[in-house]
Amino acid sequence: MKETIQKLARNNILFRSLVGKSQAMVKIQNDIKLVASSDANVLILGESGTGKEVVARNIHYFSTRRKNSFVPVNCGAIPPELLESELFGHEKGAFTGAIASRLGRFSMADGGTLFLDEIGEMTMAMQVKLLRVLEERVFERVGGTATIKVDVRIVAATNRNLEAMVKEGTFREDLYFRLDVFPIRLPALRQRIDDLPLLIKELIARLENTKGSSVRFTKNAIIAMSKHSWPGNIRELANTIERMSIKHPNNLVNEDDLPEKIKACALTENVGLKLEDLDDRSVQAVCSTPDVSHATQINIPSEGFDLKTYMSNIEVKIIQDALDNTDGVISHAAKTLGLRRTTLAEKMRKYHIDKSHDHVNVSAC
Repeated sequence: MKETIQKLARNNILFRSLVGKSQAMVKIQNDIKLVASSDANVLILGESGTGKEVVARNIHYFSTRRKNSFVPVNCGAIPPELLESELFGHEKGAFTGAIASRLGRFSMADGGTLFLDEIGEMTMAMQVKLLRVLEERVFERVGGTATIKVDVRIVAATNRNLEAMVKEGTFREDLYFRLDVFPIRLPALRQRIDDLPLLIKELIARLENTKGSSVRFTKNAIIAMSKHSWPGNIRELANTIERMSIKHPNNLVNEDDLPEKIKACALTENVGLKLEDLDDRSVQAVCSTPDVSHATQINIPSEGFDLKTYMSNIEVKIIQDALDNTDGVISHAAKTLGLRRTTLAEKMRKYHIDKSHDHVNVSAC
């Protein structure tokens, strides 16, 4: 399974693996493996921003249909009067502006998977037409008379309570049962906050790959973030990380640098992560400054050398570079190095480094 995930990630830019080791996410990953091998309809339930489309893509890419198309449709983003044409296509002259025949999303997804996002926004009239396709696997294009057969797997998603809508009479019960063959309920981010460090790591990696920018977070910053309720879920987290990368490019973000609404949560008694929760390697990658694994290899002379002086020279060089990169602003340089301002100032006094570091005397240390 791990090799399959890596291969898909390499070969398909649309594929994204699910991130998380919490009990809730392990269950979802297992559910995906179970249902992917079947052709059953799937209904994904969860708040906005929880990753419903990511789950739908995983189901498709682990199914026997993965060599064919995955076609997403946001039912809430398309005007009701245009949704029928969008799903089923239309013939030339079917309506004003239909200057040519057009394939619909069902035809595009033939042999593959059709993802109907925000299914709860679909009108009752459109629900009837969708139900027919699910039952008979046939449809007609708008303005056409030819019956078209289609082989499509349906994965639907919503952030609404469809059972309540059925009781209210705003969603067809028969369609609900057709879609709800295999339901998958996604937890909100606040319900799996243990996954926060892993999610931050993944989102930073995506940012580095797509935008060429990066950022890191101190452990105190991550603890503060874990106390936020994240009403926008992973989407809100991704936006927050990108904002921090713009304001603090390639730097270490501390608790005080976070948006006001997150800082305010840090002062509350909200349950969040603790310092001891942030000790594994994945967290270290999020919290660390850029690694020095590519530092020049040192050839130790046979007669030996003064390690203390050598290490002091390295520390001086790192401090100088940090000051250069922050225009001599000590507080910014300290943040880059993950140090308190007072600690950096003390080291500068120790090594006789001024802001312009024109004069350094390591031997005096």
